Amino acid sequence: MTKPVTKPANQNTSTATTKAPSFKTGDHVVYPVHGVGLVEGVETQTIGGMEISLYTIKFDKDRMRLKLPVQKAESSGLRKLATTDRLKKALETLEGRSRIKRTMWSRRAQEYEAKINSGDPVSIAEVLRDLKRSNDDTEQSYSERQIYQNALERLAREVAAIRKIGEPEATLQLESFLTTATKAA
Repeated sequence: MTKPVTKPANQNTSTATTKAPSFKTGDHVVYPVHGVGLVEGVETQTIGGMEISLYTIKFDKDRMRLKLPVQKAESSGLRKLATTDRLKKALETLEGRSRIKRTMWSRRAQEYEAKINSGDPVSIAEVLRDLKRSNDDTEQSYSERQIYQNALERLAREVAAIRKIGEPEATLQLESFLTTATKAA
């Protein structure tokens, strides 16, 4: 059994035939299932006799590190932080009217989880908008509150990274925005 050998990646040679997004050490990125992470570096490991370049991404909130092959970055959904225009669209989505379907809760819950795990800030904002109650949070079930909280944390992490503020401050901004939007509706 051979042990993977870790060594710095050669930044000058590129074997990729397609133009994949390039991330540098220190870049904030979004991985759909885990949210915002920080690229710690790019390294090459020899696995099964093949040299593979890997991004090392640190997710502070989950206390984990992810090693993702550079060639798989695009297909896995790894992306840069949302643009200010995309963030603006997500915030506008929060202002819209709630669109709760009259389907079974289990089906809606699956759809909400899929939207959260898509990593798209507008889709996450849709979940927040749909699960936000105007006055009384006690009418939400436990699972609704859990999904709402998960969506809020995920969007707040991206807002915090984009605006270079703390996550608690971003959460307060989003909650304030949601409260104002639901009162206006």
